[in-house]
Amino acid sequence: MKKESMVGVAVYVVCLIAVCSAIESPEYTVVHSESDFEIRLYRSSVWMSAPSLDLSFVKATWNGFHRLFQFTQGANLNFSRIHMTAPLLTTMVPGAGPLQSQAYYVSLYLPLKFQPSPPLPLPELNIKPYEFLTHCVAVRKFKGFVTDKTVVKEAQKLATSLSTSPWADSRTQAAYSIAQYKTPFRFVKRINEVWVDIHAPDLGCANSVAVAAY
Repeated sequence: MKKESMVGVAVYVVCLIAVCSAIESPEYTVVHSESDFEIRLYRSSVWMSAPSLDLSFVKATWNGFHRLFQFTQGANLNFSRIHMTAPLLTTMVPGAGPLQSQAYYVSLYLPLKFQPSPPLPLPELNIKPYEFLTHCVAVRKFKGFVTDKTVVKEAQKLATSLSTSPWADSRTQAAYSIAQYKTPFRFVKRINEVWVDIHAPDLGCANSVAVAAY
C-alpha cells in the first residue's frame, strides 16, 4: 500500500473512532422486534459493491474495502472525494467457503449527496454501483471481532431464531450478510450485525429483495 493510501486509511480510522455518530447510514424502519433479532424495512438505496473471490470472509472483506476506500478518496472519473459511511456490508455468495460461500460482495452505502448520480469508479478497481431495492432483513446484533468462525456461529443463531418465528420459511435467498460499524482498530464497543433478506408481506415487505445493476 502506498504511503498516501496508508495516511488515508489512518484518517478514516480516526474518523470512525472519534465521530462515528456523524457518519451516514442507510435509513430503515424496525417493523418487528424480538429479544434476539429484529426485522427492518430498508428503502431503495444505491451502494458501491466490490466482488471478491477469496474463500475467507476476513480476507474478502479487506480486499473489497481497500478498493472501496480508494474509490472514496478520488479514484473515480469525477475525482470526487466521498465521505465514508457505515456499515461496511459483506454479502456471501453460496459456494465452498464459510457458510458454503464461493465469493463475496463487499458494499458501501453511498452518501445522500451521491445517491441520484453515483461517481463512476476507475475500471481497474472492479467495483460498480448497485441499487438495493426496497426490502426487509432479519437482523441479529453481536459484539467483538468478526472472524470466519464467528460469521458461521452468528448466522446459525439467526437461523435458529427465525426457525421458531412466523418467518421460518420467509428467506428470499440463501446468502447472509455481515454488517460492520466499527474500524478493525477499535477494540471495545464493537458493533456488528448478521443480516438475511426475508419476504414478509404482513410487515409491509410484499416484494422479494432484488439487486439491480445501476
